Amino acid sequence: MIDSRTAPYGALVLRTALGVMFIVHSVYLKLVVFTLPGTVKFFESLGLPSVAAHATIAAEALGGLMLVLGVKTRWAAAALLPVLLGATWVHWKNGWLFTNAGGGWEYPLFLAAAAVVQALLGDGALAAGGRPRAA
Repeated sequence: MIDSRTAPYGALVLRTALGVMFIVHSVYLKLVVFTLPGTVKFFESLGLPSVAAHATIAAEALGGLMLVLGVKTRWAAAALLPVLLGATWVHWKNGWLFTNAGGGWEYPLFLAAAAVVQALLGDGALAAGGRPRAA
């Protein structure tokens, strides 16, 4: 049974955690740690066009901000799912554990599942995009 009094706050916690993760992953990791040229080079080493690196960074940053603010939460979470499935594909060859060399696929797959849950839950409490809704 879902508790309609606490479910909006559960959605808020998940939404905020996912949003912050995406913002930090795009802005800090890809732009500061790896740098934009390094990130582009990595994408190209996978056989992806350089524009895919730019699109991924933009999607993660914008989608993360939308999640943190609670704007179009369902759409933002659903739109980020291909990014997470792509990350799962990239890390697939490294095995299950994310502590493996090159990072395994357990973390991006878990985040993909969390994004699906967020898309199903919606905004939750304290969302700029509308009134909180129970799950």
